[in-house]
Amino acid sequence: MPDLEYRLHVPATAQPGAPVVVLLHGRGSTESDLLRLAPRLPGAVIVAPRGPFEAARWGYGSGWAWYRHLGGTRPERQGFDESLARLESFLTGLPSLLPVKADAVVLGGFSQGGTVSLGFALTRPGVVQCVIDMSGFLPEHPDVRVTPATVADTRFFWGHGRKDAQVSFAFAEQGRAALMAAGAHLRTADYAMGHRISRGELRDISNWLSEE
Repeated sequence: MPDLEYRLHVPATAQPGAPVVVLLHGRGSTESDLLRLAPRLPGAVIVAPRGPFEAARWGYGSGWAWYRHLGGTRPERQGFDESLARLESFLTGLPSLLPVKADAVVLGGFSQGGTVSLGFALTRPGVVQCVIDMSGFLPEHPDVRVTPATVADTRFFWGHGRKDAQVSFAFAEQGRAALMAAGAHLRTADYAMGHRISRGELRDISNWLSEE
């Protein structure tokens, strides 16, 4: 059994080598949430794991979460570390869950999912080749280090709403600046929206993925 519950979308046209995009939901949501993005990412196999913690324990609603937020850009360390470890185990076993052979895996997510994706890539360099952060932040965590070595083998896409009242656009600017200073291969995109995902952002992500 996989280490995390998950849902899977496989397009009818999927062939060996099809893009495999692992998408992590935001806090208080479920593994079904980001599957709705599949029509905007044509041809991609979408894998949607469920966060390991019940969101209600921290007052985040009836769904699931990846960590407890302590304010600012600080995740509570124990839960964050557990999510990263369980996600690593999940990704290790991912080939056995897929009906087609994947050449590379893209990891991304929205809000908490974007933050976890960044944290995973920077603590486990080279495990995933591409990271998509939609409205997350760079986590303030002792093991999350932004250096030339931790960003060298990863492409990053960071989209954010300039009117985001939940994850401040200032956090996006700070995190992006740290990645750029380390020499990261980073694509940024800003949108006139709040804490959400727009069709324009998904179009930009689809175009970015096709540039691999």
